[in-house]
Amino acid sequence: MQQGKQRAYEELRLEKSPTGIRGFDEITQGGLPRGRTALVTGGPGTGKTMLAMEFLVKGATEFGEPGVFVSFEETQDELIANSASLGFSLPDLCDSNRMYMDYVRVERSEIEETGEYDLEGLFVRLSHAINTVGAKRLVLDTIETLFSGLSNASILRAELRRLFRWLKDKGMTTIVTGERGANSLTREGLEEYVSDCVILLDHRVTEQVSTRRLRVVKYRGTEHGTNEYPFLISERGFMVLPITSMKLDYAAAEERISSGIPRLDAMLGGKGFYRGSLVLVSGTAGTGKTSTAAAFADAACRRGERCMYFAFEESAQQVIRNMRSIGLDLSRWVKKGLLKIVGQRPTVHGLEHHLMTLQFMIDDYDPAAVVVDPVTNLTQVGTITDVRATLARLVDHLKGRKVTILFTSLTPGSADAEMTDVGISSLADTWLKLQNLESGGERNRAITILKSRGMAHSNQVREFLLTGEGIDLVDVYVGPEGVLTGSARVSREADEKAREAALRLEIDRLEADRRKRRALLEEQIARLRSEFEGEEKELEGRIHLETLKMETMFQKRKEMGISRKADT
Repeated sequence: MQQGKQRAYEELRLEKSPTGIRGFDEITQGGLPRGRTALVTGGPGTGKTMLAMEFLVKGATEFGEPGVFVSFEETQDELIANSASLGFSLPDLCDSNRMYMDYVRVERSEIEETGEYDLEGLFVRLSHAINTVGAKRLVLDTIETLFSGLSNASILRAELRRLFRWLKDKGMTTIVTGERGANSLTREGLEEYVSDCVILLDHRVTEQVSTRRLRVVKYRGTEHGTNEYPFLISERGFMVLPITSMKLDYAAAEERISSGIPRLDAMLGGKGFYRGSLVLVSGTAGTGKTSTAAAFADAACRRGERCMYFAFEESAQQVIRNMRSIGLDLSRWVKKGLLKIVGQRPTVHGLEHHLMTLQFMIDDYDPAAVVVDPVTNLTQVGTITDVRATLARLVDHLKGRKVTILFTSLTPGSADAEMTDVGISSLADTWLKLQNLESGGERNRAITILKSRGMAHSNQVREFLLTGEGIDLVDVYVGPEGVLTGSARVSREADEKAREAALRLEIDRLEADRRKRRALLEEQIARLRSEFEGEEKELEGRIHLETLKMETMFQKRKEMGISRKADT
Protein backbone atom coordinates (compact mmCIF):
# COMPACT_ATOMS: atom_id res chain seq x y z
CA MET A 1 0.00 0.00 0.00
CA GLN A 2 2.77 2.36 0.99
CA GLN A 3 4.77 1.51 -2.12
CA GLY A 4 1.75 2.21 -4.27
CA LYS A 5 1.35 5.65 -2.69
CA GLN A 6 5.04 6.35 -3.25
CA ARG A 7 4.77 5.42 -6.95
CA ALA A 8 1.69 7.60 -7.31
CA TYR A 9 3.52 10.49 -5.62
CA GLU A 10 6.51 10.16 -7.94
CA GLU A 11 4.23 10.11 -10.98
CA LEU A 12 2.55 13.33 -9.80
CA ARG A 13 5.83 15.14 -9.11
CA LEU A 14 6.68 18.01 -11.47
CA GLU A 15 9.00 16.78 -14.19
CA LYS A 16 12.00 19.04 -14.75
CA SER A 17 14.22 19.81 -17.68
CA PRO A 18 17.89 20.22 -16.66
CA THR A 19 19.47 23.38 -17.97
CA GLY A 20 23.08 22.20 -17.71
CA ILE A 21 23.94 25.58 -16.21
CA ARG A 22 26.41 25.12 -13.41
CA GLY A 23 24.77 25.82 -10.05
CA PHE A 24 21.34 26.68 -11.46
CA ASP A 25 20.04 23.12 -11.51
CA GLU A 26 21.20 22.75 -7.93
CA ILE A 27 19.15 25.63 -6.55
CA THR A 28 16.11 24.70 -8.65
CA GLN A 29 16.52 21.03 -7.69
CA GLY A 30 16.65 19.79 -11.25
CA GLY A 31 16.15 22.64 -13.68
CA LEU A 32 13.12 24.33 -15.31
CA PRO A 33 9.61 22.83 -15.41
CA ARG A 34 9.45 20.51 -18.39
CA GLY A 35 6.78 21.37 -20.94
CA ARG A 36 6.03 24.73 -19.29
CA THR A 37 7.02 28.35 -19.71
CA ALA A 38 9.55 30.12 -17.49
CA LEU A 39 10.08 33.88 -17.35
CA VAL A 40 13.60 35.30 -17.05
CA THR A 41 13.45 38.99 -16.26
CA GLY A 42 15.98 41.67 -15.40
CA GLY A 43 17.44 44.98 -16.40
CA PRO A 44 19.68 45.61 -19.43
CA GLY A 45 22.99 43.72 -19.30
CA THR A 46 21.97 41.27 -16.59
CA GLY A 47 22.52 38.19 -18.76
CA LYS A 48 19.00 37.16 -19.78
CA THR A 49 19.94 36.26 -23.35
CA MET A 50 23.09 34.41 -22.25
CA LEU A 51 21.16 32.27 -19.75
CA ALA A 52 18.52 31.44 -22.35
CA MET A 53 21.12 30.66 -25.03
CA GLU A 54 23.05 28.30 -22.75
CA PHE A 55 19.78 26.58 -21.84
CA LEU A 56 19.32 25.77 -25.54
CA VAL A 57 22.96 24.88 -26.25
CA LYS A 58 23.29 22.54 -23.26
CA GLY A 59 19.95 20.96 -24.12
CA ALA A 60 21.15 20.19 -27.64
CA THR A 61 24.69 19.07 -26.73
CA GLU A 62 24.23 17.32 -23.38
CA PHE A 63 20.61 16.19 -23.17
CA GLY A 64 19.70 15.43 -26.78
CA GLU A 65 16.94 18.05 -26.90
CA PRO A 66 17.05 20.32 -29.99
CA GLY A 67 15.96 23.91 -29.49
CA VAL A 68 14.61 26.99 -31.23
CA PHE A 69 15.80 30.53 -30.48
CA VAL A 70 13.46 33.29 -31.63
CA SER A 71 14.89 36.78 -31.23
CA PHE A 72 12.95 40.01 -31.50
CA GLU A 73 16.01 42.25 -30.99
CA GLU A 74 19.20 40.62 -32.29
CA THR A 75 19.86 39.15 -35.71
CA GLN A 76 21.29 35.68 -36.23
CA ASP A 77 24.76 37.08 -36.98
CA GLU A 78 24.70 39.14 -33.79
CA LEU A 79 23.63 36.14 -31.72
CA ILE A 80 26.36 33.98 -33.28
CA ALA A 81 29.03 36.59 -32.53
CA ASN A 82 27.87 37.21 -28.99
CA SER A 83 27.61 33.51 -28.15
CA ALA A 84 31.07 32.77 -29.55
CA SER A 85 32.53 34.62 -26.54
CA LEU A 86 31.03 31.87 -24.35
CA GLY A 87 32.56 29.12 -26.46
CA PHE A 88 29.31 28.24 -28.27
CA SER A 89 29.44 27.39 -31.98
CA LEU A 90 25.86 28.10 -33.05
CA PRO A 91 26.43 27.52 -36.80
CA ASP A 92 27.56 23.95 -36.08
CA LEU A 93 24.43 23.30 -34.03
CA CYS A 94 22.22 24.76 -36.76
CA ASP A 95 23.95 22.75 -39.49
CA SER A 96 23.41 19.54 -37.52
CA ASN A 97 19.69 20.34 -37.03
CA ARG A 98 20.08 20.60 -33.27
CA MET A 99 19.19 24.29 -33.17
CA TYR A 100 17.08 26.65 -35.20
CA MET A 101 17.45 30.44 -34.99
CA ASP A 102 14.91 32.95 -36.25
CA TYR A 103 14.93 36.74 -36.14
CA VAL A 104 11.47 38.32 -36.01
CA ARG A 105 11.59 42.02 -36.80
CA VAL A 106 8.82 44.14 -35.29
CA GLU A 107 8.83 47.76 -36.48
CA ARG A 108 5.85 49.97 -35.83
CA SER A 109 6.55 52.16 -38.86
CA GLU A 110 6.42 49.14 -41.16
CA ILE A 111 3.19 47.71 -39.76
CA GLU A 112 -0.13 48.87 -41.09
CA GLU A 113 -2.85 48.04 -38.59
CA THR A 114 -6.24 47.51 -40.16
CA GLY A 115 -8.81 46.37 -37.67
CA GLU A 116 -7.97 43.60 -35.27
CA TYR A 117 -4.83 41.56 -35.63
CA ASP A 118 -3.32 38.46 -34.07
CA LEU A 119 -0.05 36.55 -33.83
CA GLU A 120 -0.99 33.90 -36.32
CA GLY A 121 2.12 34.61 -38.35
CA LEU A 122 4.30 34.02 -35.30
CA PHE A 123 2.48 30.74 -34.65
CA VAL A 124 3.26 29.61 -38.18
CA ARG A 125 6.96 30.50 -37.91
CA LEU A 126 7.28 28.79 -34.53
CA SER A 127 5.51 25.66 -35.76
CA HIS A 128 7.84 25.48 -38.79
CA ALA A 129 10.96 25.95 -36.65
CA ILE A 130 9.87 23.36 -34.06
CA ASN A 131 9.04 20.78 -36.70
CA THR A 132 12.27 21.42 -38.63
CA VAL A 133 14.58 20.30 -35.83
CA GLY A 134 12.12 18.36 -33.67
CA ALA A 135 12.59 20.94 -30.91
CA LYS A 136 11.91 20.26 -27.24
CA ARG A 137 13.11 23.65 -26.02
CA LEU A 138 12.24 27.18 -27.06
CA VAL A 139 13.45 30.70 -26.25
CA LEU A 140 11.53 33.92 -27.01
CA ASP A 141 13.92 36.87 -26.56
CA THR A 142 12.68 39.54 -25.83
CA ILE A 143 8.97 39.03 -26.45
CA GLU A 144 8.07 42.39 -24.91
CA THR A 145 9.31 43.97 -28.13
CA LEU A 146 5.90 43.08 -29.54
CA PHE A 147 4.33 45.67 -27.23
CA SER A 148 6.49 48.42 -28.68
CA GLY A 149 5.79 47.37 -32.24
CA LEU A 150 2.01 46.89 -31.94
CA SER A 151 -0.31 49.33 -30.26
CA ASN A 152 -3.30 47.23 -29.22
CA ALA A 153 -1.87 45.85 -25.96
CA SER A 154 -5.06 44.16 -24.76
CA ILE A 155 -5.36 42.01 -27.87
CA LEU A 156 -1.62 41.29 -27.76
CA ARG A 157 -1.87 40.04 -24.18
CA ALA A 158 -4.71 37.76 -25.17
CA GLU A 159 -2.65 36.45 -28.08
CA LEU A 160 0.34 35.85 -25.80
CA ARG A 161 -1.81 33.84 -23.42
CA ARG A 162 -2.94 31.81 -26.38
CA LEU A 163 0.70 31.40 -27.47
CA PHE A 164 1.82 30.15 -24.06
CA ARG A 165 -1.10 27.72 -23.90
CA TRP A 166 -0.22 26.50 -27.41
CA LEU A 167 3.43 25.95 -26.36
CA LYS A 168 2.34 24.08 -23.25
CA ASP A 169 0.06 21.86 -25.32
CA LYS A 170 3.04 21.06 -27.56
CA GLY A 171 5.10 20.12 -24.50
CA MET A 172 7.71 22.80 -25.18
CA THR A 173 10.00 23.81 -22.33
CA THR A 174 10.13 27.55 -22.95
CA ILE A 175 12.09 30.52 -21.66
CA VAL A 176 10.63 33.96 -22.19
CA THR A 177 12.88 36.93 -21.43
CA GLY A 178 11.55 40.30 -20.37
CA GLU A 179 12.81 43.70 -19.25
CA ARG A 180 12.27 44.57 -15.60
CA GLY A 181 9.77 47.34 -14.88
CA ALA A 182 10.03 50.19 -12.40
CA ASN A 183 7.52 48.75 -9.95
CA SER A 184 6.98 45.27 -11.38
CA LEU A 185 9.00 42.29 -12.53
CA THR A 186 8.37 43.15 -16.21
CA ARG A 187 7.31 46.30 -17.99
CA GLU A 188 4.20 44.75 -19.49
CA GLY A 189 3.21 42.44 -16.64
CA LEU A 190 4.19 39.19 -18.30
CA GLU A 191 4.54 37.60 -14.86
CA GLU A 192 0.76 37.68 -14.56
CA TYR A 193 0.28 34.86 -17.04
CA VAL A 194 3.74 33.25 -17.11
CA SER A 195 3.22 31.85 -13.66
CA ASP A 196 5.01 28.49 -13.62
CA CYS A 197 8.53 29.80 -12.99
CA VAL A 198 9.92 33.33 -12.67
CA ILE A 199 13.71 34.01 -12.54
CA LEU A 200 14.94 37.49 -11.63
CA LEU A 201 18.42 38.64 -12.69
CA ASP A 202 20.02 41.71 -11.17
CA HIS A 203 23.23 43.63 -11.85
CA ARG A 204 24.22 45.99 -9.06
CA VAL A 205 27.27 48.10 -8.29
CA THR A 206 28.35 48.53 -4.66
CA GLU A 207 31.39 50.66 -3.84
CA GLN A 208 32.48 50.55 -7.49
CA VAL A 209 32.36 46.73 -7.58
CA SER A 210 29.74 45.12 -9.80
CA THR A 211 27.91 41.95 -8.81
CA ARG A 212 25.32 39.91 -10.67
CA ARG A 213 22.61 38.15 -8.65
CA LEU A 214 19.93 35.60 -9.46
CA ARG A 215 16.78 34.85 -7.51
CA VAL A 216 14.02 32.32 -8.13
CA VAL A 217 11.01 34.52 -7.44
CA LYS A 218 8.45 31.82 -8.13
CA TYR A 219 8.49 28.13 -9.00
CA ARG A 220 5.10 26.48 -8.93
CA GLY A 221 4.81 22.88 -7.77
CA THR A 222 8.31 22.32 -6.35
CA GLU A 223 10.78 23.37 -3.70
CA HIS A 224 13.61 25.69 -4.70
CA GLY A 225 16.26 27.97 -3.29
CA THR A 226 14.80 31.36 -2.39
CA ASN A 227 17.96 33.31 -1.64
CA GLU A 228 19.87 35.62 -3.93
CA TYR A 229 22.74 33.81 -5.62
CA PRO A 230 25.75 35.44 -7.30
CA PHE A 231 26.34 34.40 -10.88
CA LEU A 232 29.06 34.92 -13.42
CA ILE A 233 29.21 35.13 -17.20
CA SER A 234 32.61 34.12 -18.54
CA GLU A 235 34.19 32.29 -21.44
CA ARG A 236 32.90 29.10 -19.82
CA GLY A 237 29.32 30.27 -19.92
CA PHE A 238 26.69 31.19 -17.37
CA MET A 239 27.46 29.98 -13.84
CA VAL A 240 25.50 30.35 -10.62
CA LEU A 241 27.07 30.13 -7.18
CA PRO A 242 24.54 28.45 -4.88
CA ILE A 243 26.42 29.53 -1.73
CA THR A 244 23.81 28.52 0.81
CA SER A 245 22.63 25.29 -0.77
CA MET A 246 25.67 23.11 -0.13
CA LYS A 247 25.26 20.05 2.06
CA LEU A 248 27.80 18.81 4.60
CA ASP A 249 28.09 15.34 3.09
CA TYR A 250 31.80 15.04 2.29
CA ALA A 251 33.93 12.25 3.78
CA ALA A 252 36.39 12.76 6.66
CA ALA A 253 39.88 11.32 6.08
CA GLU A 254 41.96 9.60 8.75
CA GLU A 255 45.29 10.27 7.04
CA ARG A 256 47.59 12.90 8.57
CA ILE A 257 50.02 15.09 6.61
CA SER A 258 52.95 17.25 7.68
CA SER A 259 52.68 21.00 8.17
CA GLY A 260 56.24 21.40 6.90
CA ILE A 261 57.40 22.45 10.40
CA PRO A 262 58.61 19.41 12.41
CA ARG A 263 58.04 20.87 15.87
CA LEU A 264 54.56 22.05 14.85
CA ASP A 265 53.79 18.48 13.78
CA ALA A 266 54.97 17.38 17.23
CA MET A 267 52.55 19.86 18.82
CA LEU A 268 49.79 18.30 16.70
CA GLY A 269 50.20 14.86 18.20
CA GLY A 270 53.33 14.17 16.17
CA LYS A 271 51.45 13.65 12.90
CA GLY A 272 50.37 17.04 11.54
CA PHE A 273 47.03 18.03 9.97
CA TYR A 274 44.21 15.78 8.77
CA ARG A 275 44.11 15.47 5.00
CA GLY A 276 41.16 17.35 3.54
CA SER A 277 40.85 19.67 6.55
CA LEU A 278 40.85 23.46 6.75
CA VAL A 279 43.79 25.10 8.52
CA LEU A 280 43.46 28.74 9.54
CA VAL A 281 46.61 30.75 10.32
CA SER A 282 45.75 34.13 11.81
CA GLY A 283 47.88 36.93 13.18
CA THR A 284 48.86 40.55 12.85
CA ALA A 285 51.20 41.84 10.15
CA GLY A 286 54.71 40.40 10.22
CA THR A 287 54.00 37.39 12.42
CA GLY A 288 54.97 34.81 9.78
CA LYS A 289 51.64 33.78 8.23
CA THR A 290 52.96 33.65 4.66
CA SER A 291 56.07 31.78 5.80
CA THR A 292 53.88 29.17 7.50
CA ALA A 293 51.78 28.87 4.34
CA ALA A 294 54.91 28.49 2.21
CA ALA A 295 56.26 25.74 4.51
CA PHE A 296 52.93 23.92 4.14
CA ALA A 297 53.10 24.23 0.34
CA ASP A 298 56.74 23.06 0.32
CA ALA A 299 55.83 19.99 2.40
CA ALA A 300 53.03 19.09 -0.02
CA CYS A 301 55.42 19.31 -2.98
CA ARG A 302 58.01 17.21 -1.13
CA ARG A 303 55.38 14.48 -0.92
CA GLY A 304 54.99 14.67 -4.69
CA GLU A 305 51.58 16.37 -4.44
CA ARG A 306 50.37 19.39 -6.36
CA CYS A 307 49.73 22.61 -4.48
CA MET A 308 48.00 25.77 -5.69
CA TYR A 309 48.93 29.00 -3.93
CA PHE A 310 46.68 32.06 -4.32
CA ALA A 311 48.54 35.21 -3.24
CA PHE A 312 46.43 38.36 -2.90
CA GLU A 313 49.25 40.63 -1.71
CA GLU A 314 52.39 39.54 -3.58
CA SER A 315 53.34 38.41 -7.04
CA ALA A 316 54.49 34.85 -7.61
CA GLN A 317 58.12 35.94 -8.08
CA GLN A 318 58.03 38.01 -4.91
CA VAL A 319 56.75 35.06 -2.89
CA ILE A 320 59.52 32.85 -4.31
CA ARG A 321 62.21 35.46 -3.58
CA ASN A 322 61.04 36.14 -0.04
CA MET A 323 60.86 32.49 0.91
CA ARG A 324 64.50 31.94 -0.06
CA SER A 325 65.41 33.98 3.02
CA ILE A 326 64.09 31.18 5.26
CA GLY A 327 65.63 28.36 3.26
CA LEU A 328 62.60 27.47 1.10
CA ASP A 329 63.28 27.11 -2.62
CA LEU A 330 59.80 27.16 -4.13
CA SER A 331 61.03 27.79 -7.67
CA ARG A 332 62.08 24.16 -8.10
CA TRP A 333 58.54 23.00 -7.39
CA VAL A 334 57.17 25.54 -9.87
CA LYS A 335 59.55 24.21 -12.54
CA LYS A 336 58.49 20.63 -11.79
CA GLY A 337 54.83 21.56 -12.12
CA LEU A 338 54.04 20.67 -8.51
CA LEU A 339 53.42 24.26 -7.38
CA LYS A 340 51.34 26.93 -9.07
CA ILE A 341 51.40 30.42 -7.55
CA VAL A 342 48.65 32.79 -8.71
CA GLY A 343 49.21 36.40 -7.69
CA GLN A 344 46.42 38.93 -8.21
CA ARG A 345 44.72 41.80 -6.43
CA PRO A 346 41.21 41.12 -5.11
CA THR A 347 39.98 44.40 -6.58
CA VAL A 348 40.53 43.08 -10.12
CA HIS A 349 37.18 41.25 -10.01
CA GLY A 350 34.05 41.01 -7.94
CA LEU A 351 33.68 38.46 -5.19
CA GLU A 352 31.71 35.91 -7.18
CA HIS A 353 34.19 36.20 -10.06
CA HIS A 354 37.04 35.42 -7.68
CA LEU A 355 35.29 32.35 -6.31
CA MET A 356 34.39 30.99 -9.71
CA THR A 357 37.90 31.67 -11.04
CA LEU A 358 39.43 29.89 -8.06
CA GLN A 359 37.14 26.91 -8.54
CA PHE A 360 37.91 26.65 -12.25
CA MET A 361 41.66 26.89 -11.72
CA ILE A 362 41.50 24.30 -8.95
CA ASP A 363 39.42 21.96 -11.11
CA ASP A 364 41.87 22.33 -14.00
CA TYR A 365 45.05 21.94 -11.91
CA ASP A 366 43.66 19.25 -9.56
CA PRO A 367 45.85 20.02 -6.52
CA ALA A 368 46.01 18.08 -3.25
CA ALA A 369 46.60 21.28 -1.26
CA VAL A 370 45.40 24.88 -1.67
CA VAL A 371 46.67 28.04 0.02
CA VAL A 372 44.76 31.36 0.03
CA ASP A 373 46.91 34.17 1.43
CA PRO A 374 45.21 36.16 2.90
CA VAL A 375 41.45 35.65 2.76
CA THR A 376 40.83 38.94 4.58
CA ASN A 377 41.75 40.88 1.43
CA LEU A 378 38.50 39.73 -0.14
CA THR A 379 36.65 42.19 2.10
CA GLN A 380 37.82 44.86 -0.35
CA VAL A 381 35.30 43.57 -2.90
CA GLY A 382 32.46 42.37 -0.68
CA THR A 383 30.83 42.63 2.69
CA ILE A 384 31.94 40.41 5.56
CA THR A 385 28.72 38.42 5.19
CA ASP A 386 29.33 37.87 1.48
CA VAL A 387 32.98 36.96 2.02
CA ARG A 388 32.07 34.47 4.76
CA ALA A 389 29.46 32.85 2.52
CA THR A 390 31.88 32.78 -0.42
CA LEU A 391 34.63 31.16 1.64
CA ALA A 392 32.15 28.62 3.02
CA ARG A 393 31.27 27.68 -0.55
CA LEU A 394 34.96 27.39 -1.48
CA VAL A 395 35.71 25.25 1.58
CA ASP A 396 32.82 22.90 0.80
CA HIS A 397 33.96 22.63 -2.80
CA LEU A 398 37.53 21.78 -1.77
CA LYS A 399 36.59 19.40 1.03
CA GLY A 400 34.38 17.54 -1.41
CA ARG A 401 37.53 16.98 -3.47
CA LYS A 402 39.56 15.96 -0.33
CA VAL A 403 41.85 18.95 -0.78
CA THR A 404 43.72 20.20 2.30
CA ILE A 405 43.21 23.95 2.67
CA LEU A 406 45.27 26.61 4.41
CA PHE A 407 43.85 30.12 4.83
CA THR A 408 45.83 32.99 6.27
CA SER A 409 43.91 35.78 7.96
CA LEU A 410 45.24 39.21 8.87
CA THR A 411 44.19 40.36 12.33
CA PRO A 412 44.27 44.13 12.98
CA GLY A 413 46.66 45.10 15.74
CA SER A 414 43.90 46.61 17.86
CA ALA A 415 41.54 43.63 17.49
CA ASP A 416 41.11 40.56 19.62
CA ALA A 417 43.81 38.11 18.48
CA GLU A 418 41.35 35.23 18.79
CA MET A 419 38.93 36.70 16.24
CA THR A 420 39.08 36.94 12.46
CA ASP A 421 37.83 39.81 10.33
CA VAL A 422 35.81 37.48 8.09
CA GLY A 423 34.47 35.28 10.90
CA ILE A 424 35.62 31.95 9.48
CA SER A 425 37.25 30.53 12.62
CA SER A 426 34.23 28.26 13.14
CA LEU A 427 34.88 26.70 9.71
CA ALA A 428 38.49 25.86 10.56
CA ASP A 429 39.46 22.37 11.69
CA THR A 430 42.83 23.60 12.95
CA TRP A 431 43.46 27.18 14.04
CA LEU A 432 47.00 28.48 14.54
CA LYS A 433 47.47 31.88 16.13
CA LEU A 434 50.67 33.79 15.42
CA GLN A 435 51.48 36.85 17.49
CA ASN A 436 54.21 39.31 18.39
CA LEU A 437 55.28 39.38 22.04
CA GLU A 438 56.92 42.66 23.02
CA SER A 439 59.32 42.76 25.96
CA GLY A 440 62.76 44.08 26.77
CA GLY A 441 62.59 46.59 23.92
CA GLU A 442 62.05 44.02 21.18
CA ARG A 443 59.30 42.07 19.47
CA ASN A 444 59.41 38.32 19.01
CA ARG A 445 57.05 35.92 17.27
CA ALA A 446 55.09 33.19 19.04
CA ILE A 447 52.67 30.48 17.93
CA THR A 448 49.76 28.81 19.70
CA ILE A 449 47.31 26.11 18.62
CA LEU A 450 43.88 27.49 19.51
CA LYS A 451 42.07 24.37 18.34
CA SER A 452 42.55 21.24 16.27
CA ARG A 453 39.50 19.06 15.88
CA GLY A 454 39.75 15.32 16.31
CA MET A 455 43.26 15.15 17.78
CA ALA A 456 45.21 15.76 20.95
CA HIS A 457 47.41 18.84 20.65
CA SER A 458 49.72 21.00 22.71
CA ASN A 459 48.36 23.99 24.59
CA GLN A 460 51.82 25.53 25.02
CA VAL A 461 53.11 28.77 23.54
CA ARG A 462 56.20 28.33 21.38
CA GLU A 463 58.56 31.00 20.14
CA PHE A 464 58.37 31.15 16.35
CA LEU A 465 61.79 31.63 14.74
CA LEU A 466 62.40 32.42 11.06
CA THR A 467 65.94 31.36 10.27
CA GLY A 468 68.02 30.81 7.17
CA GLU A 469 67.54 27.08 7.72
CA GLY A 470 63.75 27.28 7.89
CA ILE A 471 61.13 27.72 10.60
CA ASP A 472 61.90 26.55 14.09
CA LEU A 473 59.79 26.48 17.24
CA VAL A 474 61.50 26.76 20.60
CA ASP A 475 60.20 26.62 24.15
CA VAL A 476 59.56 29.98 25.73
CA TYR A 477 60.89 30.72 29.23
CA VAL A 478 58.22 31.10 31.86
CA GLY A 479 59.39 32.56 35.14
CA PRO A 480 58.54 35.16 37.76
CA GLU A 481 58.85 37.86 35.11
CA GLY A 482 56.32 36.09 32.86
CA VAL A 483 56.90 34.70 29.36
CA LEU A 484 60.35 35.57 28.02
CA THR A 485 61.26 35.44 24.35
CA GLY A 486 64.06 36.67 22.14
CA SER A 487 67.06 38.27 23.84
CA ALA A 488 65.46 37.97 27.27
CA ARG A 489 64.99 34.25 26.71
CA VAL A 490 68.55 33.88 25.39
CA SER A 491 69.93 35.83 28.38
CA ARG A 492 67.95 33.78 30.83
CA GLU A 493 69.00 30.58 29.08
CA ALA A 494 72.64 31.73 29.30
CA ASP A 495 72.23 32.41 33.04
CA GLU A 496 70.70 28.99 33.51
CA LYS A 497 73.50 27.39 31.52
CA ALA A 498 76.08 29.20 33.70
CA ARG A 499 74.35 28.01 36.85
CA GLU A 500 74.13 24.55 35.41
CA ALA A 501 77.87 24.61 34.60
CA ALA A 502 78.69 25.77 38.15
CA LEU A 503 76.56 23.02 39.60
CA ARG A 504 78.25 20.49 37.37
CA LEU A 505 81.67 21.70 38.54
CA GLU A 506 80.60 21.38 42.18
CA ILE A 507 79.20 17.93 41.49
CA ASP A 508 82.47 16.94 39.79
CA ARG A 509 84.46 18.28 42.79
CA LEU A 510 82.34 16.37 45.26
CA GLU A 511 82.58 13.26 43.14
CA ALA A 512 86.39 13.54 43.03
CA ASP A 513 86.50 14.02 46.82
CA ARG A 514 84.30 10.99 47.25
CA ARG A 515 86.60 8.90 45.08
CA LYS A 516 89.66 10.17 47.01
CA ARG A 517 88.14 9.34 50.36
CA ARG A 518 87.15 5.89 49.12
CA ALA A 519 90.65 5.28 47.85
CA LEU A 520 92.16 6.29 51.24
CA LEU A 521 89.70 4.07 53.03
CA GLU A 522 90.40 1.15 50.78
CA GLU A 523 94.15 1.71 51.29
CA GLN A 524 93.70 1.64 55.07
CA ILE A 525 91.57 -1.46 54.84
CA ALA A 526 94.24 -3.17 52.72
CA ARG A 527 97.00 -2.27 55.22
CA LEU A 528 94.98 -3.44 58.20
CA ARG A 529 94.08 -6.63 56.34
CA SER A 530 97.74 -7.23 55.61
CA GLU A 531 98.70 -6.67 59.28
CA PHE A 532 95.83 -8.87 60.41
CA GLU A 533 96.86 -11.66 58.08
CA GLY A 534 100.45 -11.65 59.61
CA GLU A 535 99.15 -11.69 63.16
CA GLU A 536 96.57 -14.29 62.23
CA LYS A 537 99.30 -16.73 61.09
CA GLU A 538 101.26 -16.20 64.30
CA LEU A 539 98.16 -16.79 66.41
CA GLU A 540 97.27 -19.89 64.41
CA GLY A 541 100.81 -21.28 65.17
CA ARG A 542 100.51 -20.57 68.87
CA ILE A 543 97.00 -22.10 68.93
CA HIS A 544 98.38 -25.23 67.27
CA LEU A 545 101.30 -25.44 69.75
CA GLU A 546 99.06 -25.02 72.78
CA THR A 547 96.72 -27.66 71.39
CA LEU A 548 99.60 -30.14 71.09
CA LYS A 549 100.68 -29.40 74.63
CA MET A 550 97.19 -30.10 75.94
CA GLU A 551 96.91 -33.35 73.98
CA THR A 552 100.36 -34.49 75.30
CA MET A 553 99.35 -33.74 78.87
CA PHE A 554 96.14 -35.77 78.47
CA GLN A 555 98.09 -38.67 76.97
CA LYS A 556 100.64 -38.78 79.86
CA ARG A 557 97.85 -38.69 82.40
CA LYS A 558 96.16 -41.63 80.74
CA GLU A 559 99.34 -43.66 80.62
CA MET A 560 100.03 -42.96 84.35
CA GLY A 561 96.55 -44.19 85.22
CA ILE A 562 97.09 -47.42 83.40
CA SER A 563 100.38 -48.02 85.16
CA ARG A 564 98.69 -47.54 88.58
CA LYS A 565 95.85 -49.86 87.67
CA ALA A 566 93.34 -47.04 87.90
CA ASP A 567 89.73 -47.41 86.78
CA THR A 568 90.14 -44.78 84.06
